[in-house]
Amino acid sequence: MLRKVKKLKHKGEGSLFAIVASRYNAEYVDSMLRAARAELEAAGAKIRVVRVPGAFEVPAVASKLAASGRYSAVICLGVIFQGETSHAQHVGWGVTHALAQIQVQHKVPVIHGVFVFDKVKHAKVRCLGAKHNRGTEAAHTALAMARVMAGIR
Repeated sequence: MLRKVKKLKHKGEGSLFAIVASRYNAEYVDSMLRAARAELEAAGAKIRVVRVPGAFEVPAVASKLAASGRYSAVICLGVIFQGETSHAQHVGWGVTHALAQIQVQHKVPVIHGVFVFDKVKHAKVRCLGAKHNRGTEAAHTALAMARVMAGIR
């Protein structure tokens, strides 16, 4: 069910967050990136953005950032469109599996914002608009998980 993204009042002062964003399907990814940055900046967090060619390259950079121990969370953003073959599904599953492994291995929250869409209209609703922007949602999750992890150290 698609829910409206609410404004949250998470505090992120002094925390450093990384965002790994794909350049492929830039119209959609750039919109999520802007939304995530705005939310993190509003919370007082510091941000490092690293751009990669496509969604499949996101985990390699996310792993290196997580391994550094410098970041409270790593947000990963990308958009994959399902075509006539199963390639998009293979990329999507590969990214999902890798991101799960990274956060467990490095004990750093890795926020999964890499989406596979069947229809452009679904991507427009979830990536381009303010009402349901998954970049905002990813930032909320990163802020919440940073707080959780700080509380159990």
